Amino acid sequence: MSWDRIFWVIVGLAFFAFGIIRLGPLVFLSTIVALVLGITVHECSHAWMANQLGDPTARLQGRISLNPLRHLDPVGTAMMAITMVTGVGIGWGKPTPVSPSRLRYGQRIGSALVGLAGPISNILLAVILGVWVRLGTALPIALLQILYIISLTNAYLAAFNLLPLPPLDGYSVLIGLISLVKADWAWRLVNTLESFIRYGSIVLIGLVLVSQLLRVNILGFLISYPASALMRLITGM
Repeated sequence: MSWDRIFWVIVGLAFFAFGIIRLGPLVFLSTIVALVLGITVHECSHAWMANQLGDPTARLQGRISLNPLRHLDPVGTAMMAITMVTGVGIGWGKPTPVSPSRLRYGQRIGSALVGLAGPISNILLAVILGVWVRLGTALPIALLQILYIISLTNAYLAAFNLLPLPPLDGYSVLIGLISLVKADWAWRLVNTLESFIRYGSIVLIGLVLVSQLLRVNILGFLISYPASALMRLITGM
């Protein structure tokens, strides 16, 4: 084994050890499973919706699949795991390839529907598992905790991706909703918003950095409130 592989194996083992110590084995491993499952369902749903709307790009690349290896970005997944353990940072899956010009209902509406499919799939998964938590009082406590963690993680993934910032899904949804309004102000607003697309990632990173500098978790607040509200609605907890 080469030295670089040995290094990354050591880093990985150290990370797992730190995560298990910080969160406990059950919570840590359940959250890893939840992230893998959530990202896989999310990206698969994007690919499925794009294909339904007339763009087979993702389907031809094998992205309509529940095989996690087709959707996980190594760096993005690692960043999600680090965020989970440390509470600092963001993560991502492998972007689903979409050709907006091939989508039914036009580029903006079509892109909004494709974008919305991802968070909706996470919400549905959160609801299905959350209902099990609410009704499955006869299940073992450990199993209920695992189901709750997977449900909660998917609620957070949905809330994060619905933020109206590029390159998140909420940005495409916002553009699509505004474009439905047939008025000059809506046309001008859409064009203005689209001109900021190149700065979206910078804004996201800026929110993380500012949150750390000010000791105020701005991004976490924007995500946790709707995610927690959804979980209370589903599980009563």
